[in-house]
Amino acid sequence: GPQFISNLFEEACNEFVMIHERIPPKTPNKNAHIESYHSIIEAECYQRHEFETYPQAYEVVSQFIQDYNRIRIHGSIYDLSPYEYMEAVKQGTVKPKQIKV
Repeated sequence: GPQFISNLFEEACNEFVMIHERIPPKTPNKNAHIESYHSIIEAECYQRHEFETYPQAYEVVSQFIQDYNRIRIHGSIYDLSPYEYMEAVKQGTVKPKQIKV
């Protein structure tokens, strides 16, 4: 959409040293992981709160993301949180999961 071609968006990407990567046309399967994440954050965070200010929303969403990555267990990674999984991979106590491309 237009938000991806706007000058402000491009400037923000440059300012934050981000690479904006687009998926190839007609390949929605390459977007599945991010779509799944957005679905989870919508159902488990946005719909459970009413935000009155940006700082309030920022705090709640930041805490949700922190909890999601450090506390919430994920069945697809040996029932560990992503943080625990990464630590276990580094220590060699679990095998890294292979992602099908």
